[in-house]
Amino acid sequence: MPAVVFTDPQVATVGLTEAEAQAAAHDVVTSILPLDAVPRALAARDTRGLIKLVADGASKRLLGAHILAPEGADSIQTAALAIRQKMSYIELGEMIFPYLTTVEGLKLAAQTFEKDIAKLSCCAG
Repeated sequence: MPAVVFTDPQVATVGLTEAEAQAAAHDVVTSILPLDAVPRALAARDTRGLIKLVADGASKRLLGAHILAPEGADSIQTAALAIRQKMSYIELGEMIFPYLTTVEGLKLAAQTFEKDIAKLSCCAG
């Protein structure tokens, strides 16, 4: 069940936190992407926040997503669908997202599990 707190920046969450995933005996891996790595945040000149993804290390399956961002509420449903469909972070990172949107940050955060996002071009993936 996705949840949003409409603060500034917004806080949006769905699925398990890192602590909850560890308590459930998952082999937890996380990805934390600061908003200054998201082209839309740079264009809007508001890079306050981050995107954190929680996954099972063995299966690479997404377990949770947590977004602290000015438009975080608009992206959490995409994360909820990915978790509901039992997507891996590899699958999420391979999806095509519209360029220069906040939700594109989910793709970038997914790629950050196994790639150094700073070494990718804005349109890589």
